[in-house]
Order: sequence, then structure tokens, then C-alpha cells
Amino acid sequence: MPEETSPAPPAVPPEASQPKTDFNIGEEFGTAKKNLPPVKILLIGVALIVVAWGIAGLLQRPKTSATGSIDQVVSVEVPNQNLVLVAINVTVQNHGLKSFWIHTIKADVDTPTGSFSSDAANAVDFERYYQAFPTLKQYAIAPLLPEAKVSPGGQLSGTVVIGFPLTADAFAGRKSLRVSIQPYDQPVPLVLTK
Repeated sequence: MPEETSPAPPAVPPEASQPKTDFNIGEEFGTAKKNLPPVKILLIGVALIVVAWGIAGLLQRPKTSATGSIDQVVSVEVPNQNLVLVAINVTVQNHGLKSFWIHTIKADVDTPTGSFSSDAANAVDFERYYQAFPTLKQYAIAPLLPEAKVSPGGQLSGTVVIGFPLTADAFAGRKSLRVSIQPYDQPVPLVLTK
């Protein structure tokens, strides 16, 4: 009799013979938690960069190369116009290495009723103002003109006449008076306060 062979064991599929693993595609590319340094180190690095920028900003901020002062102030009320004319003597000293060229001159006054700003009057009108209001000429010196040049290490003094829409009493009770002299080649004006 023919020999009976036992049937062959069923073939095991290859998938069944290998252990199953969980496959997460997100881990293949990595995560911030696995690829970046700890958060504390990042925050310390960012803080150091911000502090360095702050120090550099303070050291590199624009400054004016000149200083000065407001020497005398004389005011006169224009009758029936709610206007006061002010003659201000200023002195400018240039401490820079290049000339200080005056571009514009303006003044601001802070009073209990508000703040007012005005540009300097043209020097051509000074004599007319002095004739109409002789008090303005009391301390007057040569006009401080736009386009004036203060040489390095030099000094320049002059008078500026400004009109403000105030009464004489309001101007006399002012909190502060500022004269701003903007040079041509510098971003920061010279501000004189009294």
C-alpha cells in the first residue's frame, strides 16, 4: 500500500512570522521636543539677544552735537489780538567735529490752559517789531538766523522773535518754554528749555 504521507503543514504567511510594530509617520520627521534644545536654554538665548539689542540701541541712539541755553526772555502783548510777541536770546555751542548748520527754529510754551507752538519770525521783520514794541528790543542782539553756521568748538548767540496766541498774563504764568533748533544734517534737534 502506498505510503501515506501526512499533509504538509499550511504555509505561514510572512507577515505573521514577523512581530508587528507600531509605525507613526510623525516620529519619522522628528518633533520639536526631540530636535530642539530645552525651552529654558532657548529663553535664555532670546533674552541675551534682546538685552544686546537694547544696549546697542542705547549706545547708537542719535544725539545732537551742540548744547545751548536760553539767556533772556522778553514778552509784549499785542493789543486787542490775544497775541503775545516774545523775544528770546539763545546761545548755541557746537561740541561736534563738524559745523552745526541751523535749518529751522521753533518754540513751544506750556501754560495751565494748554500748549502752543510757533515758528520763529523772519529776521527781516525784527526792526518793524522793535519800532512797534520797543520793550522787545530791551535785550535784543543780532537775530539768530536759519542757515547760520556754528563752527566746531564755536559759539553763536542771537535773538529769536516768536508769536504765541496767548495773553501776557498766560505767558507770564507759563510752566515751561522750549526753543527747538533743528540742524540740517542731524536727526535730533537741539532743545533749549527755561
